[in-house]
Amino acid sequence: MRKKYSLKFWITFWLIASVFLVGWFIYWQNHFQPDDYPKTSSKIINSLPISSEKKSRLELMNELGQAFFKDDEEKTFLVLFQNNMELRPGGGFIGSFGILKIKGQKVLSFQTHDTGNFDGRIKNAPPVPYPMEKYLHVKRWGLRDANFSPDFPTNVRQVEKLYYQGGGQEQFDGVIAITADVLQSLLKVTGPVKLKNYPGTYDSENAIITLEYQVEKGYKQQGVKKGERKSVMKELGEEIIRRLHNLNLKQKIQLANIILDDLDQKDIQLYFKDKELEKLARQNHWSGEVEQNWNKDYLMVVDANLGAYKSDYYMKRALDYTVDLSQENPQAVLKITYHHTAKQKDWMTNHYLSYTRIYLPRKAWLKDWQNTSEERFGKELGKKFFGFTLTVPIRQTKMVTLRYQLPQNLKNDYNLLIQKQAGVNNIPVHLKIIFPDGHQEDKNFQLNQDWRLY
Repeated sequence: MRKKYSLKFWITFWLIASVFLVGWFIYWQNHFQPDDYPKTSSKIINSLPISSEKKSRLELMNELGQAFFKDDEEKTFLVLFQNNMELRPGGGFIGSFGILKIKGQKVLSFQTHDTGNFDGRIKNAPPVPYPMEKYLHVKRWGLRDANFSPDFPTNVRQVEKLYYQGGGQEQFDGVIAITADVLQSLLKVTGPVKLKNYPGTYDSENAIITLEYQVEKGYKQQGVKKGERKSVMKELGEEIIRRLHNLNLKQKIQLANIILDDLDQKDIQLYFKDKELEKLARQNHWSGEVEQNWNKDYLMVVDANLGAYKSDYYMKRALDYTVDLSQENPQAVLKITYHHTAKQKDWMTNHYLSYTRIYLPRKAWLKDWQNTSEERFGKELGKKFFGFTLTVPIRQTKMVTLRYQLPQNLKNDYNLLIQKQAGVNNIPVHLKIIFPDGHQEDKNFQLNQDWRLY
């Protein structure tokens, strides 16, 4: 049987759906008349002691906020809470979802639902994608695993389909996906939180794993009834909300910058039915899309944790990519290093098991691969992909190597797009390019958002 997790710390995240869209917006609107807001807010943003790039990004969020509130009508949003300690291609295991109703700047209601309970109501669900049946021992697709694509709009369509098959009645104006890392972002601004009735301190470094332990194990040691073990989430959420309401100007600026980072890193992904809002989300690269029309070199590494443990908390990844354009046919060597940092097996982690897909240019030709099993090939999202299963034992490191030939037309005017998977951050990348004339260019960077060479 598949191991079930009932962690409900996602409940605290309901405020994020409004904070990242309206927190900055509302603060200034409360100080100025609506007619003056766009002009005044831009003036304030330009006067802030931050980089010009950040100012530009705040202007974009400001523009999105104005479009979001252009009509004082009730709107309904589906909010997906993704636990990226158990990674899925779209961000993380969907343990719960929320239905958020707002009107103007007011939250009318927010209801959360456990996907484990909801999935039992889905009728005529389609078969699960490969290889979920084999490793997760499920036969029919559920909402909890609906984000099995790295492309957020694709996941939105699947989520809505399963929601209605499960008897859902709401008509959504948009879908918002949030990973667990956003909680850590909030705590960077609010500072550490210590709760009266619970041990330990919740801060931006340890909050996720501390909550996981409290709800799964800690409550037993404290004599807390099983039915009340989730009360810690309510108390933590109330304290975070209280602190967010009392932020000073400096902290509000810090919050705006951090939320921008979460959007850029795909820890928050947006989908709107409103064409203007969706256009803004896409232009700002906040829509979580795989860029299907990119015709230069391309790379995306996508993992799906099939071990039913929270092992992604311990996984460290690194990419080494070499492109040789001096050959008659351009050649590429990709090395992906996985390091399992856990010290031992326990209730939270075990050997890491992933179904991994590597997305490459459509006309790339894979020649050789090492340290993979159950290989599969296919085309989707305008790309060619190479899929395989991968096991990384605890305290061990494994390197996957792929050698392939790139399309001939990439030799001239070479460019590269590396898209990152939602839910995975801080990936070291070493890039080496050998150009047709023989000169070499090396770059080292952290992959925290989609990256373009030029």
